[in-house]
Amino acid sequence: MAVMAQKNPNIKITVVDLNAQRIADWNDNDLGKLPIFEPGLDQVVNEARGRNLFFSTDVEAAIQEAQMIFISVNTPTKTYGAGKGMAADLKYIELCARQIAKVATTNKIVVEKSTLPVKTAQAIKSILNHTGNGVQFQILSNPEFLAEGTAITDLTNPDRVLIGGDQTPEGKLAIQSLVDVYGSWVPKAQILTTNIWSSELSKLVANAFLAQRVSSINAISELCEATEANVDEVAKAIGMDSRIGPKFLKSSVGFGGSCFQKDILNLVYISKSLGLQEVADYWEQVIIMNNHQRNRFANNIVKTLYNTVSGKKIAFLGWAFKKDTNDTRESAAIYVADKLIDEQANVSVYDPKVTASRVQSDINYLNTRTEAQNNNYLTSLDNPYDAVKNAHAIAVLTEWDEFKTYDWQRIYDNMSKPAFIFDGRNVLDKLALETIGFHVKGIGK
Repeated sequence: MAVMAQKNPNIKITVVDLNAQRIADWNDNDLGKLPIFEPGLDQVVNEARGRNLFFSTDVEAAIQEAQMIFISVNTPTKTYGAGKGMAADLKYIELCARQIAKVATTNKIVVEKSTLPVKTAQAIKSILNHTGNGVQFQILSNPEFLAEGTAITDLTNPDRVLIGGDQTPEGKLAIQSLVDVYGSWVPKAQILTTNIWSSELSKLVANAFLAQRVSSINAISELCEATEANVDEVAKAIGMDSRIGPKFLKSSVGFGGSCFQKDILNLVYISKSLGLQEVADYWEQVIIMNNHQRNRFANNIVKTLYNTVSGKKIAFLGWAFKKDTNDTRESAAIYVADKLIDEQANVSVYDPKVTASRVQSDINYLNTRTEAQNNNYLTSLDNPYDAVKNAHAIAVLTEWDEFKTYDWQRIYDNMSKPAFIFDGRNVLDKLALETIGFHVKGIGK
């Protein structure tokens, strides 16, 4: 919405949320307090906020005033009832639709921005069209394909913008209205229009294909370790094939974030619901491989440290699921830490953008240990040299660029010997670190 406001100064955009503190943070003059860390976002907000970009808790007034409403609420995996652990929880989507139906007195275009199962628009339309208010609604699907850490670039220079809607005269007019908004900065050739079902499904499929590539190269990384091949060399060799390409072939401790696992599980659930068991089994294997890679990484730490980490200090560099974001959802670091804490290791965490309270909250949410038990084994520090001091091993869990700039000789001198580095993101110079004295264990090498 911030980028859309920046590129369309003639359009008033109001972002609403029930969380008053979050809205206050978006309105804070200190741009360092924005709820989301994203490179370049503060400049975009600073340019548009107060001009044509506004943040408010007055949801009903915004609905009443708007001609176009974007639904951008969370759609987490269900933790209860039918589809538990796989299906998307659509209760927030339904609540939004019901509130729009209740408040609206003029015709509206409602845009699905959240990641949704195919056919969700049908449910939204049913709710909106049975209000008895005589208001006409058009439902559009406009999934986002940005990546955290590069979101502003992805939005200002998108590979494509996808807009789905009904193929009726009214639906096509609604589609064109949104095309015109994006058309202020996106070339026409990169704006794709489809029927609404194709648009809804495309988002799930895109994330599934990307996650599949990560799990595929991670599966090969284990084979490389068993055969003394180098996964980076294998990835480069196959990535030069124009039919494959080089992207998403970086071996790692596994993918995280809010989308990949959730969307694949949703795809698995939809496939099972339609009786497509073989399709469901195929995509579920992507998740199984990702979980295996995280467990394998944690087990390798234990095995390498002489089959016990009890009482030993393991320093984590990175807690966010990827660099240039403070998002920790489904981060591999959480799961690796959990397994090491089960082995009674003392885990010390440093991440340049993730708060100590977030780290503690993540580990408390994941498991059945008490908060006090987790506090005994997990600490978070705001200085990397303090985090790694006296550690038996370092685990690199996020590919922050700053890790490459550290005084690694100083770090080595202050660690327990022998000193190990488990480079789960393969971001450090293995040869240089081994010259200092470190034992470096990369993935796929």
